[in-house]
Amino acid sequence: MGTSERFVSSEDMLERLRNKSAFICDMDGVIYHGNRLLPGVLDFVKWMQREGKRYLFLTNSSERSPMELKLKMRRLGMEIDADHFYTSALATAGFLASQVPHGTAYVIGEAGLINALYEAGYSMNDINPDYVVVGESKTYNYETVIRAVNLVRNGARLIGTNPDMTGPSEEGIVPATGSLILPIASTANVKPYFIGKPNPVMMRQALMRLQSKREDTAIIGDRMDTDIVSGIESGIDTVLVLSGVSDVDTPKNFAYRPNLVLDSVGTLVPDNA
Repeated sequence: MGTSERFVSSEDMLERLRNKSAFICDMDGVIYHGNRLLPGVLDFVKWMQREGKRYLFLTNSSERSPMELKLKMRRLGMEIDADHFYTSALATAGFLASQVPHGTAYVIGEAGLINALYEAGYSMNDINPDYVVVGESKTYNYETVIRAVNLVRNGARLIGTNPDMTGPSEEGIVPATGSLILPIASTANVKPYFIGKPNPVMMRQALMRLQSKREDTAIIGDRMDTDIVSGIESGIDTVLVLSGVSDVDTPKNFAYRPNLVLDSVGTLVPDNA
């Protein structure tokens, strides 16, 4: 952050962010909690659409496809095209296709991840794959861990769709990819490579999808350790919202700060909009 920007007032920063032409928005804790749309979201999305803003809803979860996310938002009362959703599954598939085109993978994950890999030209292989790819999975078990360990020890590279250790569910907090991949990595004695936030790879892919420059874009999230650091490391202005896991004191626990802290995305909508 340059010297001239250190003393920008909150109102000036709010106006600067409102003038951005593109927004990358986290989903859980920013747009909804489980199956409940958060206050201000409907007004925020309508404002972006009315103003011709480009926007991408981005999630570290690899479970759901963009079409499934579209249908979820429809159930919550919002109509948003599937191409406005971007997941760590899509980011992972895009990254692997750029590294080893038309490769093969052994996948521990759900349909959103498997379909993304198929669409990127990958095929499934449980004998000698190029990669072992781990995402959130409801079928994770001891047998799949042993198979993955043996494949990695035989030369497959270990990829995680995201580094999150936990994630939200209707039943409460559950293990996420970072936790599920740990036994495989520890037993095979390798370090996995994670594609999702805060890896700048995902941010660069998101910017390409938006066809936007980083200086014209803002990222909105509720987590300092994924959303905000992603923006900082990618040179994108950041907004921390307090509608999810963070409160007003959370930024004090980190060595970096967001450009702006708001109660919710609804605060970005001007009063006269």
